[in-house]
Amino acid sequence: MKWKEPLSIHHLTLTNRIVMPPMATRAASHGYIDEEICKYYQKRAEKGYLGLIITEHMYIDKQGKADPNQISISRNGDIGGLRQLTRCIHREGSTRVFAQINHAGSIADPIVTRQQAVGPSPVLHPRQKQSQVLPRELSVEEIQVLVAEYAAAAGRAKAAGYDGVEIHAAHGYLLNQFYSPLTNHRNDAYGCDTLEKRVHFHLQVIHAIRMVVGTAYPLAIRFGGCDYQPGGSTINDAVEAAKLFATAGVDLIDVSGGMNFFVRQDHTEPGYFRDMSSAIRHHVSVPVILTGGVQTVEQAEDLLVTGAADMIGVGRAILQDAEWPKRELGK
Repeated sequence: MKWKEPLSIHHLTLTNRIVMPPMATRAASHGYIDEEICKYYQKRAEKGYLGLIITEHMYIDKQGKADPNQISISRNGDIGGLRQLTRCIHREGSTRVFAQINHAGSIADPIVTRQQAVGPSPVLHPRQKQSQVLPRELSVEEIQVLVAEYAAAAGRAKAAGYDGVEIHAAHGYLLNQFYSPLTNHRNDAYGCDTLEKRVHFHLQVIHAIRMVVGTAYPLAIRFGGCDYQPGGSTINDAVEAAKLFATAGVDLIDVSGGMNFFVRQDHTEPGYFRDMSSAIRHHVSVPVILTGGVQTVEQAEDLLVTGAADMIGVGRAILQDAEWPKRELGK
């Protein structure tokens, strides 16, 4: 069975190709890990049935906090709780764990952050068409501060015992906002007139993280490569951007949606982003993860065998049923 084949990233070996992708529990009080969060992940890591767990998105800066109970990786004081979480997961067996780091950008909640939301340009986000408040455009100097904060967050993840780190650049959050023509209307080095400029921020983040964690620490990017809507990013954009990410030092590309979030209109079939993941996979030498609509290990196997991806994420099925790994992968 293809899904049972191990996969190596530098020194790290994943025992199989099934991934629990990041999904928000919204259970952290003041950003801290507690016992309930540890139990939630420990149950899903039971006996090491899963090859990889990528924990839910954690904010790198309070201004980029997406919701009141999101986990923080913005402070050195967060490392202790995060270390407790990685130990809970590792204790269960061979399942490895990556941290996902994020800044919500223009869809951060000002009620939560007590600050004006920021983004690449002062334009309304497609998910906030009813809003009357425009985000503030980030200055070049502020972007450089955020680059350093992404890198510092990655360093905290490594210090906390995570086996790797994933940059969140999907689902309409900050890095995705710079990539998408729907939200990036800039005319500077981060501007919308070329793809290279639209991913300039991403490439700086990748480089800065590598400077902190080293060249052998596994680094993934969750990439909202296509918006699937008029005027948005395209699959051709996704392929070219993925090539740049791989060249810059990314080890794993985790494909998902852009401004369409993690769903695709009128598509519910297993692997509904497979057109994008397949295209990317044919042009990069690093592994590709595909998530979306997968309910059974047989569906995951079919996607792997047909070349849609190198690893398959199973999201809502595992979110809703902690026994899914045991039932599907232990049989």
